[in-house]
Amino acid sequence: MTSGPRKTGRRRRNSISGAFAPRLIEMLESPAYRVLSLSAHRVLSRIEIEHAHHGGSDNGKLPITFEQFEDYGMDRDAIAPALRELEALGLIEITERGCAGNAGYRRPSHYRLTFRASEGVLSDGSHEWRRIKTMEEASVIAAVARKTPPENTARRGGTRVRLALVKK
Repeated sequence: MTSGPRKTGRRRRNSISGAFAPRLIEMLESPAYRVLSLSAHRVLSRIEIEHAHHGGSDNGKLPITFEQFEDYGMDRDAIAPALRELEALGLIEITERGCAGNAGYRRPSHYRLTFRASEGVLSDGSHEWRRIKTMEEASVIAAVARKTPPENTARRGGTRVRLALVKK
């Protein structure tokens, strides 16, 4: 006879059959998470998928292109506002900004999930989303972040003001 648990051939009811991405209940109940737009939820899920593809490591060095967000089902025009929203609410950090361009010069942005462990961050993450205490504060932060134009609009040919030389 052997001592210890017997194998009965049954699976545990609470076992998970594949890779998963856990989220703290505290985060799911937080104002920062509860005000997220659908696009922000999709972007966050895609970044978590990339984290899983990296074996749960390399947080802060997770490369994702806009094409990969599109392949996940996102509208291209909704990606940048969702990223700004997630970063403003403290759920992600963009650790390296990518660059569009010809094939030889193109680079994807790199992301860090603030609720996962990463190199240089003590414990299980930095949890910047915890700084937001009310739904009103979170709603304002999210709305402003979604509407704020990208930093490089002027360089991309946004509205240009041409100066006319005035002769006297």
